[in-house]
Amino acid sequence: MNSVIREKLSRLPDKPGCYIMRDRNGRIIYVGKAVSLRRRVQSYFRASTLAKATPKLKGLIHSICDFDFMVVRNEAEALLTEGRLIKDYKPRYNVVFRDDKRYLALCAERSLSCPRFSERRIVRDDGDEYFGPFPSSAVVRTVRDFVEKRFGIRKCRVPHPNGQTHKHCLNDTISFCSAPCIGKVSPEEYRERFERACEFLRHGDPAAMTQLHDEMTRAAAECEFEKAADLRDTLFALRDMVGRRSRVVSPPAARRDAAAVGCRELAETLGLAGPLSVIEGFDISHISGTLTVASMVVAVDGMPAHRRYRHFRIKTVEGIDDPMSIAEVVTRRYRRCLEEGQPLPDLVMVDGGITQLRAARRALADLGIPELPVVGLAERFEEIVVDRGGVGSILLDKSTAALQVLIRLRDEAHRFAITYNRNLRLRKIRESVLDEVPGIGESRKLALLRRFGSVHGIASAPPEEIASTAGIGDALAAAVLERLGRAGFHAAGNASGGQDR
Repeated sequence: MNSVIREKLSRLPDKPGCYIMRDRNGRIIYVGKAVSLRRRVQSYFRASTLAKATPKLKGLIHSICDFDFMVVRNEAEALLTEGRLIKDYKPRYNVVFRDDKRYLALCAERSLSCPRFSERRIVRDDGDEYFGPFPSSAVVRTVRDFVEKRFGIRKCRVPHPNGQTHKHCLNDTISFCSAPCIGKVSPEEYRERFERACEFLRHGDPAAMTQLHDEMTRAAAECEFEKAADLRDTLFALRDMVGRRSRVVSPPAARRDAAAVGCRELAETLGLAGPLSVIEGFDISHISGTLTVASMVVAVDGMPAHRRYRHFRIKTVEGIDDPMSIAEVVTRRYRRCLEEGQPLPDLVMVDGGITQLRAARRALADLGIPELPVVGLAERFEEIVVDRGGVGSILLDKSTAALQVLIRLRDEAHRFAITYNRNLRLRKIRESVLDEVPGIGESRKLALLRRFGSVHGIASAPPEEIASTAGIGDALAAAVLERLGRAGFHAAGNASGGQDR
């Protein structure tokens, strides 16, 4: 364990997140996720881990010269982030997530004459309603099976079922399907069943949950353990799906109407006198306190205005300090608005709690615009942090249109910040130690890499072979080898299997 790793291990947080292992050349060799970054990452460097490790794990541990980490909101986000990072960087020690599989969502296909539920890996803006996507495919399939049985929704894949298709169907026979294809229920009654099923997926049903729990307890008491286990899995799956915020994709006109209602409700909730038309939201993203960036996203009448989005590189803050980073980006944004005569937004939202909110307000006060309304959105309970007039925060039901406006803006700011941060990381990863050699431009660097395959290949090559590469010559060859030597690239190190750090 080198001093860099030892120092970073000491400041790992006990929070969910993703970690990125690098070799001595800075290449990403493994990406993982953890419920607790501290416990998971530290476990790699224990003597007991190495003693019991498989050959693959030993190879990984011996190759680690540095690591980075990022904190996320929860375990599910850690899983999704891990998948994106692996697809982006394709680390050689990762064997899972290398396919391009997407997570499952449940789609309510209302456009069919007999609506049904289907599983989708791509969420489209096609007028249907989507629930998810969710990291666990088992959750999606278990919940789908439950609602189809409970509400009598058809399982068949035929777009427009009729009497002919009913001849080959067993769902009606075993009383799972209400059989609209042969008129056992009217089209109106079947659609009413389908809408109740969708409402159940949106908000759940405490009575149904209690009934399932009672059935599970009764089955266990009667020693029907297999049935009790199935009921337990169904109950957990329903809690998991309904407990998460469903992603609903509706037609654009409906989305605009809902967003406008949300803006009106939010203005009333916050006690704002004028209409709430333009909201600007800010978020901070970094990796282990480095490459800190900020995003600014804009909603006009509750709808995203993508052309107004901006991202910022944080310049004055070092290490992990989100409040100071918020203060910097708020200062830079609204100083420019004042200097250029640009209109100010009706509301500013920062991702975070009271410390981020107060940092933003201090920045605005320093600019002479303390009257500009600012709120925070704390992730734990989705609290609207106001910190004024004796009111610390406002807790609304998650289904209210007012809160949904802020949640969507916050999630969009988070996505935009992470995307910018990931692009910067990718750019940094693509940088080469060869860039530090005077006289080696992009074309000469590519010529060397094409001929020798890698930086290690160049370091292992005889000086005359490097000099014979087009555009290099003896002087540049000597400079290249000298720089690679200072960076720790040696033929002897290559022969030792990458263990020389």
